[in-house]
Amino acid sequence: MLTRKNNPSRRDFLKAAGAVGVGSVIAALNPSAEAAQGSETVPVRPFGKTGATVSILSMGGMFDIASNQIMMKQALKWGVTYWDTADCYQHGSERGIGKYFDKYPEDRNKIFLVSKSCARDPKGMTRLLDRSLERMRTGYIDLYFVHGIYGIDELNERTRTWAEQAKKAGKIRFFGFSTHSNMEECMLAAAKLGWIDGIMMTYNFRLMHTDPMKRAVDACRKAGIGLTAMKTQGGGSVRTDTDIELQMAGRFLRKGFTDAQAKLMAVWQNPDIASICSQMPNMTILKANVAAALNRTDLSRGDMGWLHRYARKTHSDYCAGCSAVCESAVEPDVPIGDVMRYLMYYRSYGEYDYAAVRFKTIPENIRLKMSDLDYSLAEQKCPQKMTIGKLIKEAVKELS
Repeated sequence: MLTRKNNPSRRDFLKAAGAVGVGSVIAALNPSAEAAQGSETVPVRPFGKTGATVSILSMGGMFDIASNQIMMKQALKWGVTYWDTADCYQHGSERGIGKYFDKYPEDRNKIFLVSKSCARDPKGMTRLLDRSLERMRTGYIDLYFVHGIYGIDELNERTRTWAEQAKKAGKIRFFGFSTHSNMEECMLAAAKLGWIDGIMMTYNFRLMHTDPMKRAVDACRKAGIGLTAMKTQGGGSVRTDTDIELQMAGRFLRKGFTDAQAKLMAVWQNPDIASICSQMPNMTILKANVAAALNRTDLSRGDMGWLHRYARKTHSDYCAGCSAVCESAVEPDVPIGDVMRYLMYYRSYGEYDYAAVRFKTIPENIRLKMSDLDYSLAEQKCPQKMTIGKLIKEAVKELS
């Protein structure tokens, strides 16, 4: 008989999986993982009305790409041709991509390259775009985002004119924005503008079935906007270890894939989502995600039911990004949504340094008073019923 040391419980395993994502470290158990070593490559989908096609799996660049050059080559070999980065990512992934293109210049035209600007004004956007081009050793970026908008009013006619000029200059092919907050409102408004090519938004098994998100996705589809899903694991501000999570993980393992892979597969079942952007800082996670992309199995109604039940069971641990709701109920300038996201990076992603760096971008005078504010009204308004005050205090303690 095997000892407990050699035969851990699922609960022990889930704890051991840690920051790499529940279950992803055993991707080798999935027969589809072996296909990732063969000639089959990740499928592609049309990106809105742009005429471009993109791999349904995108390599998120919020990690040290410079030291992962071999993994990048392998990602390309497996068909992960959508690469995402941003000027502001702390590990310098733009420079890592530039290092790669210096070594393999012939691969540039195989890549759908995305980067982002944290600036909003045309002068600042031009400066950051030119710096991104220089860092990545490329003459153009396929899709350029304004990064992390809260509302569509952050884009205006000056933005549109800038995007048109950047396209005419050959510096970018397509233009759009990313958003972590108030996603549905931003998407619905973008669909009416007529000049947004692509959007990257938080989208996962927790959000994809809500009426507001379904309306937003449908509006973007009709407008021909390409959609990229991020935060697809649906990790929250509190790491859960519930019985339903363990049961769900066991169910999916018996079917030949992990719950982390199932969460990706659930998103891909919506054909309106062109790609999933996933941070894949090592070969294990890359292989697991590629295996999920190659898996031809559709999740059953029962499988989706397990994800729904898990979402309902843990809803108070997850910030749905509707920042306008809670932030309107507290003292101005307290970025509740941002704090919840940084806490998620810290607790669910294991991105300790990045979370702390982002937290310190909040002005010091706001950080110093956040723990002492009354969040009771914000908690009453929160659709997720999060314990906002408690989580804010914990974030201040853990991230300061």
